[in-house]
Amino acid sequence: MYKKILLPTDGSEYANKAAKHAIWLARLNGAELIALNVIETSSLVGLPAEDLIVRIKEMLKEEGRKSLEKISDILKESKIEDECQKEVKLTLSTKEGSPSDIIINTVKEEGVDLIVMGTSGKHGLDRFLLGSVTENVVRSSQCPVLVVH
Repeated sequence: MYKKILLPTDGSEYANKAAKHAIWLARLNGAELIALNVIETSSLVGLPAEDLIVRIKEMLKEEGRKSLEKISDILKESKIEDECQKEVKLTLSTKEGSPSDIIINTVKEEGVDLIVMGTSGKHGLDRFLLGSVTENVVRSSQCPVLVVH
């Protein structure tokens, strides 16, 4: 049923829970899994020191790299638990910009037919039930969104 599944991740607990569901669905459907980390740089605009902006961007990139590495680890762990499972093609991607905009654009660019994401990330408040990025994606996406809590 699904051919490409998008897993936005920020390394949060909810994103890692979503990863387990996304991996299971990818195996079940023989789908490709795209793990996406978005580095939000809009909050850096207007900071006075250019070298400070560069250092913060590097820290955010490293944090994103670790988030994507965790997805690879979760995939490896799930493979060890059940060796009979289908292989999952995993693509790791990092992009800069507004998280919800990048997620929606990635869906269009990659031909994604399902998004699996956590209810809220580690950088936001647990606003009601959904984080702001998740809420924006649910409202704007042209494909189904599975939200994992």
